[in-house]
Amino acid sequence: MKTEKLDYYLRPGLIAQEPAEVRSESRLLVYERGTGVLTDSRFGRIGEYLRQGDCLVLNDTKVLAARFFGRRASGGRLEGLFLFERQGGLWEVMLKGAGKVKVGERIWLLDGQRGDFCGAEVLSKPGGGRCVLRLEHEGSSREVLERIGFAPLPPYIKRSDDAEQAVKDKERYQTVFACELGAVAAPTAGLHFTGDLIAGLKERGVCFAFVTLHVGAGTFKPVKSAKLEDHEMEAERFRIDAANAELINRTKRDGGRIVAVGTTVVRTLEWVAQDGEIRAGEGATELFVQPGYEFRVVDTMVTNFHLPKSTLLALVGAFAGLENILEAYRHAMEEGYRFYSYGDAMLIV
Repeated sequence: MKTEKLDYYLRPGLIAQEPAEVRSESRLLVYERGTGVLTDSRFGRIGEYLRQGDCLVLNDTKVLAARFFGRRASGGRLEGLFLFERQGGLWEVMLKGAGKVKVGERIWLLDGQRGDFCGAEVLSKPGGGRCVLRLEHEGSSREVLERIGFAPLPPYIKRSDDAEQAVKDKERYQTVFACELGAVAAPTAGLHFTGDLIAGLKERGVCFAFVTLHVGAGTFKPVKSAKLEDHEMEAERFRIDAANAELINRTKRDGGRIVAVGTTVVRTLEWVAQDGEIRAGEGATELFVQPGYEFRVVDTMVTNFHLPKSTLLALVGAFAGLENILEAYRHAMEEGYRFYSYGDAMLIV
């Protein structure tokens, strides 16, 4: 498939720069695959489209404060994204301006007030804007990021160094059910849920299951190859325990629908499914769901609006038909829906 088929034009003004004041007050575009009908609603009314016995599956990964700032000895400003900790406490990071930084160079990582926190040596540059750092600090990566880190917002959300805004983003770029620390990007479809909404859905007979997939920087990686199938997915770590696997399987046996909240949940469930049964386990997945894929587990999906030429748009297009999704996107743009991470949501039934 040609990647250009995933392209569409979005007015910059429709890219959400702030979340909805109340999470569940985001707009919700409901698309019925059987009829093609589009309905404009609010996320807080999602229960009207769910049934007793359905199972909502959420990704309980917790986002690291992975974005950080630094400086070179010359005073040049640096901005980085922590990716993961290598053996020996080394950091692998994405670094803006990595082309100017030299192997063996000593840089400084800055704290939340932009003061020097600790030095770091650039040990290697694996390519693609990545660098490996040895920090001059004995704390764990989590401890250091608590001191220097900011919410790892995607680049299309513009931010200054406003401290009050940074605190707000740390809260809002995190789901209310997040508990397993390890992601460097949020599972954004889950951002719309509140504790009250979850409680209300449970009262209506909807059950909840959880998986963990630690979203990596690859979620922002655009498809640059001319053919979609030539794109290489980056592996992301996942885990699903026996209790949650059994809950999902029991829902399927009893005739309930599996409602995947977000593309990360879709990829996890489809990866661990064997003959339609979910198997507990953990590991890494590079599953690339694109048009033509036959879904084995997921019946219904909650998702945000995704970037053009992205693997996420390919996945949603595989689930509902790419032309159908692009038509839904055109409707959303005409109606002024807010797009991307802090934007509104779709429910595909």
